[in-house]
Amino acid sequence: MSRARPARHLPRGVKLAIWAAVGVVAVVFAVQGGEYTTLDLLRQRTETRALHATVDSLQRVVDSLGHYRDRVLHDTTLQERIGREEFGWVRGDKELLYRFGGADTSSR
Repeated sequence: MSRARPARHLPRGVKLAIWAAVGVVAVVFAVQGGEYTTLDLLRQRTETRALHATVDSLQRVVDSLGHYRDRVLHDTTLQERIGREEFGWVRGDKELLYRFGGADTSSR
């Protein structure tokens, strides 16, 4: 009633090729598979380096501004220069301040 099928055996070279292909697929999946691929990790490493460089640059700016703030607070020569340039201060009765205005552009 039931006919037995003859067993089909693959040649040894074909089995070896199939196992090699499965092994290659497994290695590729291990390296590239998952939530983050190897390329994503390389991009993140590059971005991390760029962010560290930006942080270092900003830290130098902050240090420079802190040094300038300390000079403004304690250096009387700098305080006088800022007062003269920014606010038009003069020293007592010894100096006069002349201000020149621009040409009047309104017509009558």
